[in-house]
Parts: sequence; C-alpha cells; structure tokens
Amino acid sequence: VQLVESGGGLVQPGGSLRLSCAASGFTFSSYAMSWYRQAPGKERELVASIGNGGFSTNYADSVKGRATISRDNAKKTVYLQMNSLKPEDTAVYYCYAVNRKIPNHYWGQGTQVTVSS
Repeated sequence: VQLVESGGGLVQPGGSLRLSCAASGFTFSSYAMSWYRQAPGKERELVASIGNGGFSTNYADSVKGRATISRDNAKKTVYLQMNSLKPEDTAVYYCYAVNRKIPNHYWGQGTQVTVSS
C-alpha cells in the first residue's frame, strides 16, 4: 500500500499550488480521502476531505473558499488545489485514506508546503 504525495514546494504569498496523492495497493474507490497538514509545533489538522464517490466534500474553515479537493478514481489520485496561499498555510501536507466499514486507513509520507516571500 502506498500513498505518494507530490506538488509541494516554496510559493509566494498569494500564489497557488496543486498537491497530488497517488494511491496504490488498495481499492481506492472504496476509500474516503483527506488532506491533513501539520505545522511545526502544532497538531495535525484536517484541511479537506472527499467521499469515495467524489460527491461530498468538507473543508476546514481556514481554507474554505481557497481550497478545492477532488479525486480521479480511474487514476487513483486525489488532488488539493490551493489558491491565495498565506504564510500560515506553511506545513507538511499529508494524504489520508479511510474506509470506516472495514475499518482501515492509510497515511502518506507528506509533502512540504512553504509560503514565504
């Protein structure tokens, strides 16, 4: 089982980026997917989540209106588009897969996002 995040990096305030998480080794379409983030010295927090069918989404208040989560079940990939980035968005972003019926869950290794001028 693998969740491999990509797309992180250094971006200026006000900029945009798209994170991707490629899944393998499990039935991707049966899992709800989420993005979490953890800033230095802070607890890991939920950024956004999407149901297994891609029809239901949920966002943290801190990113609502600036972030869009989406998924492509054929490509076994979940995305997080973030716009109008702020320095407080700086964190390691983690991909998370969960199937509460089994139950089972997986974490990715994380990708660093740094928002700085």
